[in-house]
Amino acid sequence: MGKIVGAYLMPHPPIILREIGKGEEKKIQSTITAMKQVAKDIKDKKPKTIIIITPHGPVFSDGIAISIKSELKGDMGEFGASHVKLSKDNNQELASKIIVYAGKKKIVCAGINDEIAREYKVSTKLDHGTIVPLYFVDKEYVHYKLVHITYGLLSYEDLYSFGKAIQEAVEDSDENVVVIASGDLSHRLKADGPYGYSPEGEKFDKCIIEFLVKEKIEEIIGLDENFCDKAGQCGLRSIDIMLGAIDGYEIKVDLLSYEGPFGVGYGVVKIDVGKKDRDKQLLDKLYKNKTLKIRKIREREDEYIKLARKSLEYYVKNKKKIDFPTNLSSELINNKAGVFVSIKKDGRLRGCIGTIEPTTENIAQEIIENAIKAGTEDPRFYPVEEDELDDLVYSVDILKKPELVSSLDELDEKKYGVIVSSGRRKGLLLPNIEGVNSVEEQIRIALRKAGISPNEGYSIQRFEVIRHK
Repeated sequence: MGKIVGAYLMPHPPIILREIGKGEEKKIQSTITAMKQVAKDIKDKKPKTIIIITPHGPVFSDGIAISIKSELKGDMGEFGASHVKLSKDNNQELASKIIVYAGKKKIVCAGINDEIAREYKVSTKLDHGTIVPLYFVDKEYVHYKLVHITYGLLSYEDLYSFGKAIQEAVEDSDENVVVIASGDLSHRLKADGPYGYSPEGEKFDKCIIEFLVKEKIEEIIGLDENFCDKAGQCGLRSIDIMLGAIDGYEIKVDLLSYEGPFGVGYGVVKIDVGKKDRDKQLLDKLYKNKTLKIRKIREREDEYIKLARKSLEYYVKNKKKIDFPTNLSSELINNKAGVFVSIKKDGRLRGCIGTIEPTTENIAQEIIENAIKAGTEDPRFYPVEEDELDDLVYSVDILKKPELVSSLDELDEKKYGVIVSSGRRKGLLLPNIEGVNSVEEQIRIALRKAGISPNEGYSIQRFEVIRHK
């Protein structure tokens, strides 16, 4: 029976390679030293295969990408160092087993070869998230095959479950394997950094490092998606999969280094994997925690949210609209307004459709129509399926009457939504949208949605909303 004998968190800044950094890499010497420690540890363990999880291969919203070509190759030409190359034999047998075991857990996996890459317009080349960590490993140890995995934008629980599928596939082999979670932490630690500053950046990095060192796995999987997005990180999903791969094992965690001189957090962590311990199996508990969280959200729903949710659920299950409810308040029945219904799944937008002005006889009917459309007609997403309904979270915005503005000084991206218009083209953006931090950004997004060039003449209206969530 095969076993995962070690797991590691390794960052992937191209500047850390002397061929690219050209002296600048000395500013992250602690990270370099730690990466070399990991390489020596892997040499001591002598795995037949290294499984690496990267954020920078083909990322899909609904599944995991696994390279299935026989030979995996890439270089750092994108960073001006095409002579820095990596070529490894793919462990196709293990990759295939991982796909099978993931399927048993209903996790979608896309096997990436040349044909699939052309179809989805993605690359089969190894990315820098893979090459940078293995650059250090190969200085010490080269006698291994590779399994190359790119995480998908799945829930943290599903990513952990996919990690468990990796574990089961490895145990169904005769190989010793190590897992590398390739990922940087927050990219927003400094105002003069390449991605700017966010107060969540430092908080995120402290959480991840503390939770890893103290083996607080539930806390890592339970991190709020919005908080993580504001931190501007790329490593959490790699970490989630890595932790799932060692679920149910005794572990010993060593923090080898952490620093962020360029405004990006680089953490290097070594995890030794011991014997199995049933008390450390968390997967079922993580899903139960998620169910409990959704249940608490349902208990707090007001009648606006409840109507939106029930309207979509009934339509998805029965392919027809819900009968108009008879127990609604006068506010919903006697008033008209534009309404936007937004749907999220695992903290990420799953659909949003609305009306600027009322199009039906009352707010209730407006909610019913737009909830169904948000779940089935938003062109950015495929229609909601029945097995997703229990994971969806809704918000309803009731729009107040728009008013024309003559200056950006009259706007506030947190308080007011905006409508930009040029002829028949209109673009709307709701207020207080996560990730929209300035009026200029708000206008830019609204113009893009409308297909209006910033150089054209256009009018701006502002509006307030009553938000139910």
